[in-house]
Amino acid sequence: MIRRLLPAAGFAAALLATMPWSQSQAQSNCGFRGALDEAFCDENRDMVADVPTDPARLRDPSTLVFAYTPVEDPALYASQFRPFTEFLTQCTGKRVVYFQVTSNAAQVEAMRSGRLHIAGFSTGPTAFAVNLAGAVPFAIKGNEREFESYRLAVLVRADSPFQQMSDLKGRRVAHTSATSNSGNLAPRAFFPGLGLVPDTDYRVIYSGGHDRSVMGVNAGDYDAAPVASDVFNRMVARGQVRRENFRVIWESDPFPTSSFALAHDLRPELAQRIRQCFFDFRFPEAMKRDLGGNDRFWPATYAQQWAPVRAVADAVNAPYNRAAWDAESRRELEAEQRRNQQRQQQQQQQQPQRTQ
Repeated sequence: MIRRLLPAAGFAAALLATMPWSQSQAQSNCGFRGALDEAFCDENRDMVADVPTDPARLRDPSTLVFAYTPVEDPALYASQFRPFTEFLTQCTGKRVVYFQVTSNAAQVEAMRSGRLHIAGFSTGPTAFAVNLAGAVPFAIKGNEREFESYRLAVLVRADSPFQQMSDLKGRRVAHTSATSNSGNLAPRAFFPGLGLVPDTDYRVIYSGGHDRSVMGVNAGDYDAAPVASDVFNRMVARGQVRRENFRVIWESDPFPTSSFALAHDLRPELAQRIRQCFFDFRFPEAMKRDLGGNDRFWPATYAQQWAPVRAVADAVNAPYNRAAWDAESRRELEAEQRRNQQRQQQQQQQQPQRTQ
């Protein structure tokens, strides 16, 4: 039985805050590593970790662990990706298990610690996974014409008075999490040019996820929210919300959607086999419907497809380094604790009062 990797964001954040990153894995003879952590090397300058040159450091696990981004309810994806994990088991000849991560911190830490071999990372955290965990992105979901992209969309309720960005001054605006590209970094890069400065012209409230931001706007908890358009479209398709209840008052140019990445230290023959399995797979109808009409994986590279994401981070001085990730992990832990407290309070309020 596969041991549970990291049960919650709090545990992952605690690990990042208290456990020293392995110095024994650092490649002291590395000639170039760019933005990568000291445990990795980038001699070929493709911006991702090189395959270890020491054969003893290559891994060939008997069971492959796969996880998808917690950008929405993690439980949704366990069943949606089952046809793919079953195909991957058959294609690679290795057992493949799906691990439900509850936070970006848990997912990145799982790959960094060697417990996660294949992962779909959300757009913003992809860069942290590359720099800090040795992830090597190689694919993006897509259809027969192109790979999937999304836009940063600013949502308000359709019955609200907000028609343009300037109307949001002094209002309650939900960002998702500090590492999210469309949910935080891109708004901080783009909104000032639109006359709206986060934390100055409005109070930033971190919701903890794109789906939570959408539901919060729908319920009136937030006046507006910048979210990934693909997440919003999937929620509409599933019937979680009604499109006519919202108005989009601004959209960005396209960004790449979630990356699919391998751990850098898998045996090269295994890594190549996994890549080919991804590209050979065609989504069954139910999976295609649940994943926005996509039916396949497209080849991608971090250097090319994630250039716009890195440009946004540079524009807001948000480096994808260990210090920034430690800070975000602590924020995720605090946000999770607040959400747990709110759930407990709601449960207590819903319990019938006992008669004296």
